[in-house]
Amino acid sequence: MKKTFIILIAAASLLCMPAVAQEELRTQAELQTTDFFDATKKKVEQPYQFSTDWRLEAGYVQWEERELDTISAYLHGLRMGATIDFNLPHHFSVQTGALATLTYGVDNQHWRSMDAENVKMEIMKQHIIQLQLTIPVRVYYNVTLWKKLRLFFFAGPLLQLGLTNYCIMDNRTSADVTAWLEKNNIPTTDYERYAAKELYRTNIQFGLGGGLEWDRYRLQAGYDFGLNNLQRTSITPPHKLHEWGWMTTFSYKL
Repeated sequence: MKKTFIILIAAASLLCMPAVAQEELRTQAELQTTDFFDATKKKVEQPYQFSTDWRLEAGYVQWEERELDTISAYLHGLRMGATIDFNLPHHFSVQTGALATLTYGVDNQHWRSMDAENVKMEIMKQHIIQLQLTIPVRVYYNVTLWKKLRLFFFAGPLLQLGLTNYCIMDNRTSADVTAWLEKNNIPTTDYERYAAKELYRTNIQFGLGGGLEWDRYRLQAGYDFGLNNLQRTSITPPHKLHEWGWMTTFSYKL
């Protein structure tokens, strides 16, 4: 009797094995088709959540004062301050902030000698120290290259507000030329260009650039094009003065 019971159980097991194997194969095939090898299945993206990033920024700038399609002076200096990024969907963000820009340069002014018998060009050096407040409004687009390494591009306007533009004069002209300059109200001694109403304080620029970002660190470079005339009063016949330049800065996300 015991042997007969064991034989019946073995026979029932043999009958059920094909059905179990078929069910297992069908389940594996469905998993492969639906979860792993479905080319039409889209990855579920995380929903957009508004966020902001605060950064400390510092770097180097070079401005070009352009008069009559020529460069009259180069100004070199530092820029530092804080920015805030408003993160948007589809890898976009908008940045603004407040940055202080301190630059220095030399402008060589050439004047013809008043001595008719010895006509020559005389030089008066103008040492320029300029401090500006920079307010950018830039649109960024980010592309992830590998893990936390990102490539980005940016474009947008900048508002430069002149705080001071001081000139230290090195007058190397003769007495006759100096007298002629003073007679025509042309500065020969130290003065402040904004206070003397020589320049407008507002400088509107449009910039383009890009860079790389790794984790919290960002290195970027760009060029800014001056859009408006800065010359308020002219020493020579009326002409325009624009300030263009490039920058490279390093920033750290807090």
